[in-house]
Amino acid sequence: VQLQASGGGLVQAGGSLRLSCAASGRSFSSYSMAWFRQAPGKEREFAAGIRWVDDNTYYGDSVKGRFAISRDNAKSTVYLQMNSLKPEDTAVYYCAATLFFDSSSYNRWTSYSYWGRGTLVTVSS
Repeated sequence: VQLQASGGGLVQAGGSLRLSCAASGRSFSSYSMAWFRQAPGKEREFAAGIRWVDDNTYYGDSVKGRFAISRDNAKSTVYLQMNSLKPEDTAVYYCAATLFFDSSSYNRWTSYSYWGRGTLVTVSS
């Protein structure tokens, strides 16, 4: 599967953005999807994930309650709605996919085989 993320940009603190990740290839609905982010000088961090079998969602502690991940299998697209944005949310955001969801490692970037190019989100104070 090939992934293409979009929707990044510059937003003021407290604002919202919605990221999209369009997938090409077959059987999108069989993939568990995730969003990771990486700020300059920092490690890649898990933001949100959605499991393929039941659309159960998972969030990193730093975004819980503010971000929401969803998917539209008919459009082969996964979304990340980001609300109440903070300057510390500034990062390059990557979407990722895996066929092998593991509830003990879904938040590790090494668990995902497919990655899109990132999209930059900048939150100004």
